[in-house]
Amino acid sequence: MSDSTSLSLAIGLQGAGRHPAAWRDPEARPDALFTARYWREAIVAAERAGADFVTLDDGFGVRPPLPHELSTSGRPVRTDLVNGRLDTVLVAARIAPLTTRIGLLPTVTVTHSEPFHTSKAIATLDYVSSGRAGVLLAVDDSPDNVRLFGRRDAETISDRSALHREAADYAEVLSRLWDSWEDDAEIRDASTGRFIDRDRVHHIDFDGEFFAVRGPSITPRPPQGRPPIAATASAGERSSREFLDGSADIGFFPNAEDRAASDTTAGDSDREGLRRYDDLVVYLDDTQQAASDRRACYDDWLGAEFDDVTQTFVGTATGLADLIEERNELGGRPSGIRLHPAAITHDLARIADDLAPELLRRSLVVDAASNPAGPQSLRDRQGLVRPANRYARAAVGGGVR
Repeated sequence: MSDSTSLSLAIGLQGAGRHPAAWRDPEARPDALFTARYWREAIVAAERAGADFVTLDDGFGVRPPLPHELSTSGRPVRTDLVNGRLDTVLVAARIAPLTTRIGLLPTVTVTHSEPFHTSKAIATLDYVSSGRAGVLLAVDDSPDNVRLFGRRDAETISDRSALHREAADYAEVLSRLWDSWEDDAEIRDASTGRFIDRDRVHHIDFDGEFFAVRGPSITPRPPQGRPPIAATASAGERSSREFLDGSADIGFFPNAEDRAASDTTAGDSDREGLRRYDDLVVYLDDTQQAASDRRACYDDWLGAEFDDVTQTFVGTATGLADLIEERNELGGRPSGIRLHPAAITHDLARIADDLAPELLRRSLVVDAASNPAGPQSLRDRQGLVRPANRYARAAVGGGVR
């Protein structure tokens, strides 16, 4: 996002697409869903569309739950939906060297993972991608998924306020671990035999409500200092908005009302401003009728109307450009739009081939590909400064012993 009048474009990717029945579309490639080539082609298409970054959906259920499902416990396994997932952190690391500009934000479920492991995984991704990594933090209140691990009480996992406080602790540990090595901690002086300056590697000594982590990290400070942390607000849920406003660099909102409520919740915080994105599921075709018919076909395959909690657009690329332009001109405009292709093979191609040129023509987005000397890191492209290391001010001699 390079100027105050343009919007940042992001793409949300999951499975065959946002609609659970998208894998049955004649253009879909269900035989390729678990291949590196499929994800490379999808992410390269998003880069061609001018997206600043992609988010990669992940979780611990064998498939994303349908909107009406609080739990899959006791339900028969639906063999007519995509079952199975790849680890999106590993997918991002595999695809990073094959892309040049686009940011990569895999999903990490904080409820069932450890911040130390995540910190080094995302730091590694930041090195592999030359400063284009981020992480999308998510919480999980599914009793079924709790039972996969056996470490938590499945009966109390429904306290989402506590889950979001845990996520805030998790995000704080991530940022501290990324800071635990100062930027110049590595000396690499073969003549003296010193590889690091141990006074510039620090314990973080974090002791919070949910985690107690001493540190330091085993991975040097990432190229971006701290890769951006993102999260998605749940519709009407104050605790998720408070987590975004207090801990995230990038926030995704299912509707304009929740985004506006987040603005109110943030108050006068002196933290660098949250980049707020509107979420939008898209079905794009040559005509409104064709898009509506395709959506109806997917719903017929699903056996019910797919009532996505996120706003949905059904129509043409020109109509979607009109909607984006309208949002850009309103007061309280978002920082950007995250588009979720209903079917990746169909709708992502429409975004790249039809929508992106129209957005450029209207000067709603910046043509970053035409300016190779422009911002390169994900933080730079989001207008986020590289943060100072909180431990660099520590007294000399205060490092790891």
